[in-house]
Amino acid sequence: MLKIELASRIRDLPPYLFAEIDVLKREARAKGADIIDLSIGDPDLPTPAHIIDALKKAAGDPANHRYPSYEGMPSFRQAVAGWYKTRFGVNLDPETEALSLIGSKEGIGHIPLAFAEKGDVVLYTSPGYPVYPVSALFAGAEGYPLPLTEKNGFRPDFAAIPQDVLKRAKLLFLNYPNNPTAATAGLDFFKSVAVFAARHNIIVCHDAAYSEIYSGDKRPGSFLEAEGGMETGIEFHSLSKTYNMTGWRIGFAVGNRHVLAGLGKIKTNLDSGVFQAVQEAGVAALHTDDSVLAPIRKTYEERRDALYNGLKGIGFEFSARPEATFYLWAKCPRGFDSRAFTRHLLEKAGVLGTPGVGFGAPGEGYIRFALTVPVARIEEAVARIKGAL
Repeated sequence: MLKIELASRIRDLPPYLFAEIDVLKREARAKGADIIDLSIGDPDLPTPAHIIDALKKAAGDPANHRYPSYEGMPSFRQAVAGWYKTRFGVNLDPETEALSLIGSKEGIGHIPLAFAEKGDVVLYTSPGYPVYPVSALFAGAEGYPLPLTEKNGFRPDFAAIPQDVLKRAKLLFLNYPNNPTAATAGLDFFKSVAVFAARHNIIVCHDAAYSEIYSGDKRPGSFLEAEGGMETGIEFHSLSKTYNMTGWRIGFAVGNRHVLAGLGKIKTNLDSGVFQAVQEAGVAALHTDDSVLAPIRKTYEERRDALYNGLKGIGFEFSARPEATFYLWAKCPRGFDSRAFTRHLLEKAGVLGTPGVGFGAPGEGYIRFALTVPVARIEEAVARIKGAL
């Protein structure tokens, strides 16, 4: 019998937050509970039909059945560059400043392998996407959280970073519009980030997965729009949230060509690219007219209003009404920490959220709700939560 011992990078790994959530759901459903799941940010809306049609057509082409290019098809990278020019006014060279990804999670997980090692520091905002610190751990580096609090507008305080940490910092993960807090940031903030990064020779990795989920005409900007953005970092983007393509696993990274070259070198050794038929569908997605996307944003806005107004009406407190993402970041009632309140709502109301502490210690005292069920179910969830308080 073999004695199986996990590597330290696995032994030291905390349980993945959403795997824990899945366990809670399975346990509750095994007991026959009708669960209203507001936990994971997985859009319930279908992928637009023209994107599906593009996949069907491309999947039938034998040329797409072979290994794809590592960097991404030229047509896909050209579509990415065109989208950035139209959406943000940013000029990209599709050959050197755009790279396909198997979903943005893959790129985020791999980027520290190219630039960080033992003794180095990866800065990341907390609460935040759990992959940020895990990617640092896998690279053998040290993750250093930058607390996001209501007091600082859910933005990092760079002045609070110790000098010995700054000297070892190689990467900085940022995410606006922000998951889980739903906070947004403007170009002035991004410019200050670029100045900070240039001063301390730190690569900025901006996760912009939610830039297209916004209310009204308040369109979030790109880090690459800001002065110094292209010189100091890259931006990760995903087709998952914008086009309801979470299961398709396609995204991209854009920005500084030298940083992308490092990430590309990791990818050529670890994966074989994105199925070309999916890339063809991605091209169709990136050419989607706003007449298709505007109703999707409107749906999330209606759901946000239903949940925000409903919860506020029964006593919940919020730092602000979110203007982007499809999340609500709510304060837990007095007497509950975030894990206890999440379990209380599941057991007493059959409503599942995500405990704030699962996104990092500064998230304690909050619970995140995802707007991924119809308004009628949201209204039912509010009524159930009211009965459970």
